[in-house]
Amino acid sequence: MIAKFNILRSALFIGALFLVSSHVFSQNEIELLPGSETLEYDEKTGVHRLIGNVSFIYQGNKMFCDSAHYFEKQRAVRAYGNVHINKRDTLNLFCDSLYYNGKTRKAKLWGNVRVRDNEFKLTTDTLDYDAKKGQAHYHYGGRVESILTQEILTSRIGYFHPNSKNFFFSKDVVYDRPGLHMETDTLQYIYSQKKVFFYGPTDIKTDNSTMYCESGWYNTTTGQGTLRQNAWISKEKDYIAADTLIYHPEEGYSIGKGNVYYKDSTQNLEFNGDYAYSSDTLNYSFLTGNAYATKYMKDDTMYVFADTLFMEKIDNSNVMKAYRNARIFSTKVQCVADSITFDESQEIIILNTQPIVWAKTAELKGELITIHLSDTLIHQVNILEKASIVMEVQKDTLYNQIAGKNIVAKFRDNDLYRADVSGNAVTIFYPEEEIKTDSTFTKKRQGMNRLYASDLRIDLDSNEISGITYLEEPDGAFYPMDQIKKDEQFISGFSWKEALRPKRSLLLK
Repeated sequence: MIAKFNILRSALFIGALFLVSSHVFSQNEIELLPGSETLEYDEKTGVHRLIGNVSFIYQGNKMFCDSAHYFEKQRAVRAYGNVHINKRDTLNLFCDSLYYNGKTRKAKLWGNVRVRDNEFKLTTDTLDYDAKKGQAHYHYGGRVESILTQEILTSRIGYFHPNSKNFFFSKDVVYDRPGLHMETDTLQYIYSQKKVFFYGPTDIKTDNSTMYCESGWYNTTTGQGTLRQNAWISKEKDYIAADTLIYHPEEGYSIGKGNVYYKDSTQNLEFNGDYAYSSDTLNYSFLTGNAYATKYMKDDTMYVFADTLFMEKIDNSNVMKAYRNARIFSTKVQCVADSITFDESQEIIILNTQPIVWAKTAELKGELITIHLSDTLIHQVNILEKASIVMEVQKDTLYNQIAGKNIVAKFRDNDLYRADVSGNAVTIFYPEEEIKTDSTFTKKRQGMNRLYASDLRIDLDSNEISGITYLEEPDGAFYPMDQIKKDEQFISGFSWKEALRPKRSLLLK
């Protein structure tokens, strides 16, 4: 999610600098080095004045400048021109002028302030330090740069707390290193936790991703991180957004909480839910809480709803599983079942436990249903065990019905046009007769056909049975409309579940 960056080491470097500055002029003992051109002392004011190539040592720290004033009573030092402080040849500080008050223990550095050791350097225009509070800050822009790792951090304001090792950067904070760029309003580093916290709008870019949040944190040791408030991560092929995104790279998992949205552009697939978990090591993820997936197909959009949605990678194939109260909605086909499995590469949808499929006015039911897609269009539905197809031909009254042990339903452009029934095939249908009256044609149902056969093929047109092919002689009867017996009007176990049919307006409130 976020590449590691070494802000820890830069923060410790700055802390070391100001621990030095809290001692440099805190006592009256100064060892003057040879080279100063003029040394003056005013007994009335107690002011020492050093002019020209000034150099002296205090507690092992060397200081150089063009001129300096040392005020005994105030225990204060002013240094001017080419100020340079050297600590044991490892830490160097440069500025145009410096003031340090030994009583208040406050220091101020002006003009081209530069601090450098073997690894880092700090550049700013003005630097203030309060030794009592253990706090240093700049307010007019600063830059921290790593000599070894090519890290650069710039901000308008920076606060340093060497004692607690907490550091703050605010206003136009920009962090750069190879492979990582971050911009934020405020950044805080807490050494004890090894965490960087950011507040306000934050943009993060790596070699393969772009991220955004409005608050969050990042662990510089483990690489763990949390992005909050309008958080999102965008990669080349996918995009995820949530109220909160949590990333654990060492364990190989990530979590999304609240208003989770995920998009996989390679599969034209989107997910929405309240909670998401994804494991890179186990190659699976799940989504729960008002969960649904959106699949963009060739001529339609398919929505999959369930209490929980799973995504797995099995043999290089992405498989989506919907558990409990699973439903599918598209403009041409709708489904319900206790669980639904969608194999993207095989283009198969499997419905388990009380499955129902609706296509226009046809309702398909069985113990197990598999839907086969071709170029994202339904071309075949296999109904296994206690299979049936019911088609409403007159509202709440008449139904064309097909039943058998197994049924293979064929579709063309998502329209049912053929059904092959095997094992104890039963058909109940109401044939129409076209009647001409004067210059118009009307259709009238003559009666009900109830036929039995071992196996048969049924051809359909607009959900009306247009032809039946029997593999053996059928058995059955025809009943005129006024002689239909109620106990012969329906197949065994007949049900019409239109009330369960998914509707987009109710699912996507």
